Amino acid sequence: MSEVRLTTPSYLVLGIIDKLGEATPYDVKVEAARTVAPFWSVPHAQVYAQVDRLLGAGLLSEARQEGGRNRRLMRLTGEGSAALRDWLADPSFVPVEARERGILKLWFGASPRVHAPVQVTEHRRTLEEYEELAGEVGELLTRGQREALEFGIRYERMMVDFWHWVGTREPQAGDGASPTSADPW
Repeated sequence: MSEVRLTTPSYLVLGIIDKLGEATPYDVKVEAARTVAPFWSVPHAQVYAQVDRLLGAGLLSEARQEGGRNRRLMRLTGEGSAALRDWLADPSFVPVEARERGILKLWFGASPRVHAPVQVTEHRRTLEEYEELAGEVGELLTRGQREALEFGIRYERMMVDFWHWVGTREPQAGDGASPTSADPW
């Protein structure tokens, strides 16, 4: 086994394959989009690259499906299972990297009055979807899955509150917009 530095996307791939038992890279991509994408997105190409890295490191094994498309089926090796268990048991803190495009636009001077109503509407829509999901399948989720869903619910509530606050603030000097211009904010 070669030494490889594991990243969060590496563990995402290991975790999904572990949950599914065996999976093709495409299965991993679909399951990531279906489950963890709201709080941890991973580009499709990165899934395939991670699978190859993890195979090379001996953390995954590969078998070919017989017949049809001859797809690659991945399973965790003993070393892969151990790496995933160690990662799950590690309580290390890693600061959150918030990647909110609207926040970035605010930073560079976008109009809060233009952006806030759209952001409030979209975050409310997502909040309603999460709350509906919790009501429909909340009892079927594992504790960790339910807690992750609760994170999404609380995050969307906070974003609705934040964008409402942004949209109702008075313009101030230095905000990048003049309250006397034809298009204030």
